[in-house]
Amino acid sequence: MRSIKVCAGLPFILLCETDHTEFGDSLATRGARGGFKLHSSNYMAKGAFMTIRNSVSALLLAAAFCCAGAWADTIELNPDHPDRYTVVTGDNLWDIAAHFLKDPWKWPDVWQINPQIKNPNLIYPGDVVSLTFRNGQPVLQVERSSPVADNVVKLSPEIRVTATERAIPTVPTDAIAQFLLQAQLISPEESKNSGYILSMQEDRLVGGTGNKIYCRNLREAPGGRYEVVRVGRMYRNPGSDEVLGYEALHVADAQVDTYGDPSTLTLTKASRETLIGDRLLPAQDADNMDYNFLPRAPDKPVDGKIIALFDAVSQVGQYQVVVLNKGLNAGLQPGNVLAIYHAGDMVRDTVGAKGGEVSLPDSRSGVMMVFRVFAKVSYALVMTATRDVHLYDMVRNP
Repeated sequence: MRSIKVCAGLPFILLCETDHTEFGDSLATRGARGGFKLHSSNYMAKGAFMTIRNSVSALLLAAAFCCAGAWADTIELNPDHPDRYTVVTGDNLWDIAAHFLKDPWKWPDVWQINPQIKNPNLIYPGDVVSLTFRNGQPVLQVERSSPVADNVVKLSPEIRVTATERAIPTVPTDAIAQFLLQAQLISPEESKNSGYILSMQEDRLVGGTGNKIYCRNLREAPGGRYEVVRVGRMYRNPGSDEVLGYEALHVADAQVDTYGDPSTLTLTKASRETLIGDRLLPAQDADNMDYNFLPRAPDKPVDGKIIALFDAVSQVGQYQVVVLNKGLNAGLQPGNVLAIYHAGDMVRDTVGAKGGEVSLPDSRSGVMMVFRVFAKVSYALVMTATRDVHLYDMVRNP
């Protein structure tokens, strides 16, 4: 296996000098600890998690500034790496990087932007990712046979054109889309203070698509769109009685007709039976949802645990979502990569004179990426797993 020492950041991320407008009004300033801090209109906090508006371009720019002057890191190439890989529909950046690197999440450290092609920060099906070496260091870059602007299908000889492909995301979007678009978790404060269904049309006890509902304590939401949720299981911090939040089961989508006390809404799409007492939260804007993340290690030491699994009882595998007992308060951000560890078993020494029980070392079982963060908990997607990932497995800096 080939190991190469690189300085993570600027040496291998060369930004296009001719298209500064793509990065908005970004301004980099040197921080107190000698690093760089990025300020940009393209970064905005929405709800309890950060949404990155600019696509891979902003991510790579952030990587360049944040990693400048950072410690040297070790980039290990995949021993079976190809020299070139052609991107196909359904690919994502993480999986592509896995063809070349042992740790795919380190791809920003060796990524080079080609200023000779349009939209060099985006990767499309049909592009070729190639591995080369510069001064003995690995470099990944995109080769494109024709500009993306030419990658169109003419619908008529006069004016209309439609793009044939969309840029590939960082991770599989189908694995995380519902967890970004729907609440999934509600804090103890939200469970008390959010809007709730008081009654339904014609004194119904159960509601469905098309029915009118009447709600109190409803705060105005953009476009008057809400999601109806049902408070489910409680998430506690392992080893304590601290309540971190409650599961929020998606029940329906609703559109406000008139605000008041009570407000009147129409259920536009129901996935479960709607009941009196169900809660209402502002709906996420699906059209502006961004599925690109900058994979990186957390800025602070993290020592947490998996406290809940989705669509599983005791164990999960690759591309499944878990809940962690660490969030914004612990310094976690979307894109943070964590290593998963399984606690060592307790065995009895039946051979030596000391005897007794011995705790075996913890074993690393995979890698996950945090993609949505709340105050005290976060959602993470298991990206690689060498064994089953279990409830209460530990997570630490990679």
